[in-house]
Amino acid sequence: MSLSLTLVIVAGALAVLYGIAQTASLMRASAGNARMQEIAAAIQEGAQAYLQKQYTAIGIVGAVILVAVFMLIGQLAAVGFAIGAVLSGLAGFAGMLISVRANVRTAQAASEGLAKGLSLAFRSGAITGMLVAGFALLGVAGYYYILTDVMGLERTSREVVDALVCLGFGASLISIFARLGGGIFTKGADVGGDMVGKVEAGIPEDDPRNAATIADNVGDNVGDCAGMAADLFETYAVTTVATMVLAAIFFRESEAVASMMLLPLAICGVCIVTSIVGTFFVRLGKSNNIMGALYQGLIVTGVLSVGAIWYVVNNLIPTAVTVGERTYDAQSLFYCGLAGLVVTALIVVITEYYTGTGFRPVKSVAKASVSGHGTNVIQGLAMSLESTAAPALVIIGGIIVTYGLAGLFGIAIATTAMLSLAGFIVALDAFGPVTDNAGGIAEMAGLPPEVRVSTDALDAVGNTTKAVTKGYAIGSAGLGALVLFAAYTEDLKFFSANAEPGSFFYGMGSVAFDLSNPYVVVGLLFGGLLPFLFGGMSMTAVGRAAEAVVAEVRRQFKENPGIMTGEVKPEYGRAVGILTSAAIREMIVPSLLPVASPVVLFFVIKAIAGKVDAFASLGAMLMGVIVTGLFVAISMTSGGGAWDNAKKLIEEGHHGGKGSEAHKAAVTGDTVGDPYKDTAGPAVNPMIKITNIVALLLLAILAHGVVG
Repeated sequence: MSLSLTLVIVAGALAVLYGIAQTASLMRASAGNARMQEIAAAIQEGAQAYLQKQYTAIGIVGAVILVAVFMLIGQLAAVGFAIGAVLSGLAGFAGMLISVRANVRTAQAASEGLAKGLSLAFRSGAITGMLVAGFALLGVAGYYYILTDVMGLERTSREVVDALVCLGFGASLISIFARLGGGIFTKGADVGGDMVGKVEAGIPEDDPRNAATIADNVGDNVGDCAGMAADLFETYAVTTVATMVLAAIFFRESEAVASMMLLPLAICGVCIVTSIVGTFFVRLGKSNNIMGALYQGLIVTGVLSVGAIWYVVNNLIPTAVTVGERTYDAQSLFYCGLAGLVVTALIVVITEYYTGTGFRPVKSVAKASVSGHGTNVIQGLAMSLESTAAPALVIIGGIIVTYGLAGLFGIAIATTAMLSLAGFIVALDAFGPVTDNAGGIAEMAGLPPEVRVSTDALDAVGNTTKAVTKGYAIGSAGLGALVLFAAYTEDLKFFSANAEPGSFFYGMGSVAFDLSNPYVVVGLLFGGLLPFLFGGMSMTAVGRAAEAVVAEVRRQFKENPGIMTGEVKPEYGRAVGILTSAAIREMIVPSLLPVASPVVLFFVIKAIAGKVDAFASLGAMLMGVIVTGLFVAISMTSGGGAWDNAKKLIEEGHHGGKGSEAHKAAVTGDTVGDPYKDTAGPAVNPMIKITNIVALLLLAILAHGVVG
């Protein structure tokens, strides 16, 4: 094993050890009084029961696909698929286990001061973040080591490339199920509980009289925490794999191929170290600026990462490498990595602008609420549409700069640099559901009002950090999918150029993505419709789940009048059970849509026009998914975050405060925005990438001659 690969694996192990050590520290913190612990136990039980049932359902689907991968591509690919799927599921499950134990401890810490509440909530998020990064890096680097150093396979061989792609496929498959299923659960509970509790019964959020309250808190953990952990694990792993695949293709004939394939792993490894250092700089200053404290840690991580990436690139690429007409050197590749960090920073700033309570978009939605429900929804939709422009321009700029520096491989290195900060970014995201749950526990346990003031302040920032994280995930997913598209086109060239008689690709020639070809336009349109169809199916699923919750909560209020007087405890378990069944049932069909669509399109066009046009149409479909998926996801997540924080802004006392007509309108807007930002929008991320990965796998299957 080379020293560099050894250090990469050590860095992954360091992230896991950090998570274990911080978990031990977290568990030593006080869990509060008996009532708080009782509520937390109910949330833990519901979250664990849901994830066990969800993963059982996913496991059945995964087992079927595992057998198919084994039969179609081979044993090594099947092992890669299993590694990606298991580690993705483990990342999500670990995230849930941490968050459901941190929430009650954060509530107790907040009762002792805002600084203590912030410290504990962020540390719990950092555990999840480092476990996600550690598992992903250990999975990819560890399997790469086994394939090349232990088994002695050529780094550029199809066995290695296909096995790594299948690892990404396993991660993607679990991610889309976890993201979508968790999103349906959490927003079904949130929307249903708000409609009956806040709007009809006029009781506060997280009121213990609402039968959906425990389900809502469970949903925060299985959706925002477990779902995001699986999502960013998948993006991290898939982007790293895609960059390695591109390196294997571009530098196949070069002596630098080993260094180029190792480069994305090394960048991720050193940035795990910088992310760990950055977590120790999250401290609340005298100004009590919570977001400022979090950004302080992120800035330290980013600055240290600049130096770390420079060191890695200059050590792995000491001399320039020329392939074809392009020369790759350490300076240009470092600038590509730097561009990725700049894109990350700009997307974070832009997303905060559109979702933070102190800026124009959220203030405009809150102000529109004064006029009524309709104007709130109109303004929220307007902000969701407007919010797509700036991130898209940033991504466009990043593509132009990095392509000019180092071609498609430069774009891949920039995307890798973006994802290398995933450990810290996931920490910001997991901070959100923990603080949200802490507020719910404080409310249900009847803690003093000043505790809820602290938890509300943390929760408002948590809403923004969740939106910021989703913006980061979407931006990196879009660039990551572009890298996968590049891998598809380069793989297609390779198979066509090296096809032997009897091969599916023999005599096919080059494939042109020419807009004068109607089948290319068909592919673009077909790909473009998928994120909209997927989003519509996801929203419908949340609506159906919420309807079931509304009916259940209304039934309990009607049949047990003592609930409203506090004499009778609601049946929390029934709402959790209803949502568990609904989420698992509703997630299957939308999740399989991106898996089946590329295959169906390819064979339909092949039957109509032949294999050349089928490959061209499939490639165009991938680009269509990337373009529309990027805009759909940004629009939904930023718009939903703006609606949510507009409600929070009014609840702080603006425009009449709680109970006012503006507040009721804001609740309606938040109800619309909930499935936008926490179900449909985030689930588009893995949907974009899984479509591209399936196309890559289709090439491998056809090359093996099993089908076609």
